[in-house]
Amino acid sequence: MWDVMILLGAPGAGKGTTAAGLVEERPDWKHVSTGNMLREALQSGTQVGLEAKQYMEKGELVPDAVVMKIVAEHLRVGPKDAVYLFDGFPRTDEQAVLLDQFLSESGEGRVSRVFLLEVAKEVLVERMSGRIVCRDCGAVYHLTNMPPKQEGVCDSCGGELYQRADDNRETVLNRFEVYEKQTASLISYYRERDVLVPVDGLSKAVAVKAILDAVAGPVGES
Repeated sequence: MWDVMILLGAPGAGKGTTAAGLVEERPDWKHVSTGNMLREALQSGTQVGLEAKQYMEKGELVPDAVVMKIVAEHLRVGPKDAVYLFDGFPRTDEQAVLLDQFLSESGEGRVSRVFLLEVAKEVLVERMSGRIVCRDCGAVYHLTNMPPKQEGVCDSCGGELYQRADDNRETVLNRFEVYEKQTASLISYYRERDVLVPVDGLSKAVAVKAILDAVAGPVGES
């Protein structure tokens, strides 16, 4: 059976970074970033990518049906006995319900834990509005916290660094507004199901340790 664990939190809370740290410690876990999958679809010019583009560039949420289609297909082609660590999904109550329905109807998995990364909004806005990315290899930097050695040039591959349209300050603030209206209610959704685990998200090391401690035993057992 699929054992699904979810990283939940506001934009910039460190879901992707924390997931990467967890996979380093537990390479048997499968990191599923719906954000990366959507961006790859956009770059390749697929129908799903073109559909998602108009929402992503505004910092708005991609429609639930589009995201769920990508997630379901990813699970179907993956190993049945794996632990899947979801980063960026679900983002709405409807997505959570669709995921639960898919797992229940397939009879192949369940959501065992949902880790809520908690970080102050002021910190998150600073994190995101200073983020820059390499066009070639996708490496992420920060203008203040982790600048490249040479301005505008990736340390890893020498590619051009740029700021994504969804990382400028105005769009970041809009993403928070969308999150607060549509995503924050997921906290209650998963708390009611007794799978929510609050985690300090200010530091990757702290978050990774807290999550591994919470798992505390055979993966897949609550």
